[in-house]
Amino acid sequence: MGQGNLPQVAYYDLPKDELRNYSPDLPWPADLERFWAETLAASRAQAWPASFEKVDTGLVLVDTFDVTFAGFGGHPVRAWLHLPANAAGPLPAVVCYQGYGGGRGLAHEVGPWALAGYASLVMDTRGQGSGWSPGDTPDPASTPPSQPGFMTRGILDPHDYYYRRVYTDAVMAFEVARSHPMVQADRVAVTGASQGGGISLAVAALVPEVWAAMVDVPFLCDFPRATEVTATAPYSEIVSYLKVHRDHVGPAFATLAYFDAATLAKLAKAPGLFSVALMDQTCPPSTVYAAYNNYGGSKQMIEYPFNDHEGGQSFHQAVQLKWLRSLASQRG
Repeated sequence: MGQGNLPQVAYYDLPKDELRNYSPDLPWPADLERFWAETLAASRAQAWPASFEKVDTGLVLVDTFDVTFAGFGGHPVRAWLHLPANAAGPLPAVVCYQGYGGGRGLAHEVGPWALAGYASLVMDTRGQGSGWSPGDTPDPASTPPSQPGFMTRGILDPHDYYYRRVYTDAVMAFEVARSHPMVQADRVAVTGASQGGGISLAVAALVPEVWAAMVDVPFLCDFPRATEVTATAPYSEIVSYLKVHRDHVGPAFATLAYFDAATLAKLAKAPGLFSVALMDQTCPPSTVYAAYNNYGGSKQMIEYPFNDHEGGQSFHQAVQLKWLRSLASQRG
């Protein structure tokens, strides 16, 4: 089916006025901040120097490096670092996180950021990268039985949950980018769509040095509502798991509370640019507004009223480029 023949969808979530003011009282575990401080401290203690190997992509305007760095538990995680060719540096940087099922892609897939004069680090997502974009990072951690996919891996204990590893990888990727000699350490932004948007929110919450967060149609937000109002994967993985494990509802949602990006968003301080698609069947608009309304930094929301989960795509990239350039000029 071509892009011009996308199936029609319709509004199914809250009325617009309620939607824009939706701010649920989500669970806040008593040890949430300690949990994350201890998690990150443990992985930082196990970190080792990242490697950067230049690769020949055939492109002449961008230099690309194959990156391997220490993620959660010292596990090796892959990334690409794209730099404008012959740049003098140091440069502001954008760390990019991938949507569900996707990996870092191929070396020549540089995106807009390096072409706009930024350093761009594209993180692989452990265990993913076989859905729509290839990846190269395994997830060596084993977990008890789970629903196919990633959403229920280790869901009965926050220490075992899959996204504890992913969020930690994402923080470590940010810190690797920030420490590179070609990067301006106080101007490192984070961005991603869907899963990448949720990860960006988590990093903005957990790392006070984040310069800016560009969060598109984010996943991993307001798990209680998302699992009730959408029948679409990946949230449906949780529903399918709990349909079988009827006695796991309480422990599962107790674990998810540590990873809910709409909860963690309260801790963020960086300026945030959000987008929401009001016909999004995958990440319900109300869950996006839950994160936006909880977000602790200055913020702006862009609505795409007639789009499903594809959101603004190239239209929104233009908004992001202008917004980040404006932010850079405001800070001299």
